[in-house]
Amino acid sequence: MAALDITPIQAALRELGLDGWLFANFRGNDPIALTALRLGPAAGGTRRWFYYLPARGEPTRLVHAIETGMLDPLPGKKQVYLSWRTLRDHLRDALAGAGRVAMQYSPENHVPTVSRVDAGTVELVRSFGVEVVSSADLVQLFEARLDAAQIAGHRRAAGHLRALIDELFERVGSELRANREVTERALMDFALARLEENGLVTDHGPIVGVNEHAADPHFEVAENGSAPVREGDLLLFDVWAKERAAGSIYADITWCAYVGDSPPDRMLEVFDVVRRARDAAIALCDEAFRSGRELHGFEVDRAARSTIEEAGFGDRFIHRTGHSIHEQTHGNGANMDDLETHDMRVIIPATLFSIEPGIYLPGEFGIRSEVDVLHAGDRAEVTGPPHQQELVTIRVR
Repeated sequence: MAALDITPIQAALRELGLDGWLFANFRGNDPIALTALRLGPAAGGTRRWFYYLPARGEPTRLVHAIETGMLDPLPGKKQVYLSWRTLRDHLRDALAGAGRVAMQYSPENHVPTVSRVDAGTVELVRSFGVEVVSSADLVQLFEARLDAAQIAGHRRAAGHLRALIDELFERVGSELRANREVTERALMDFALARLEENGLVTDHGPIVGVNEHAADPHFEVAENGSAPVREGDLLLFDVWAKERAAGSIYADITWCAYVGDSPPDRMLEVFDVVRRARDAAIALCDEAFRSGRELHGFEVDRAARSTIEEAGFGDRFIHRTGHSIHEQTHGNGANMDDLETHDMRVIIPATLFSIEPGIYLPGEFGIRSEVDVLHAGDRAEVTGPPHQQELVTIRVR
């Protein structure tokens, strides 16, 4: 892992009017600290450590006497503590003169992915007369932006996923036309094998759900006894993967199909509402990015959700509109969310996120349409090949 360059972080702190960024870790409870500071998993340690990075001047490494080398890869002076009293004294000294300091804290837990520091540690820092503010904007700057190579890799992965969707739907049709059984599990295994063949990796098997299973946004395909796919079924396929190289970025796409020639009107109606909600969110992003207007994650959620609410399905859209995407499927950037959380973070250039509204009808079917959107600076780019505009029909006769 590359060594930490503190220069851009200190510049960002000054621009945000902050006196420093305090990282507090105990047994790896803050994965953001490990990645932002370019430390490996072993730096989780068994004792508390702190790293204070001031807006100006030399950082401070505060480590326990039995793990003195824990933060040696980082720049700054080292302070070693043994007792809890010494820990407090050293931490107070490190923060002397600081007024506003960022930590992995989110007021009222609005951004749970950033809320990593415990309340007691926040109380301790405040007891030194320091104001603790959220590091959410800093995290996004240094943990969510993509470079040119990562964007190119993401686009390649998205192209593979889009081709896999066509392959999987074609496989359903060819198998059924040959009077062979098709199951959710067989399709998932096929998808995983094709990802492997294309040099892609994933943290979890894809969602392959028919009918009422498609109405479960986080449906898990059964190891044994999964549902068959038959003529007249609605089939949802949600797949995510990335290239194998270190630093690669996920692509995450969902399409839906009807197994047969003529989808019922109700399915067509629901798909059209989902499509319009997706496109309303994309259009809002594109308008804001082109005009240079700040756009917050919650606003994108509202754009999609209002379309679904106006169509009478508001209570059946039961998750946020989208999530940040990075080296993990769910990254540390702004989420498109005003349901599960109120994400007030501004969507910044060179970040990637999903837009994936859905309508879920228990006992019937669910439809979701998911695309990945890149803030390309002067526009919103839907990455990969063209996204779904019509409910796919799979010929079975």
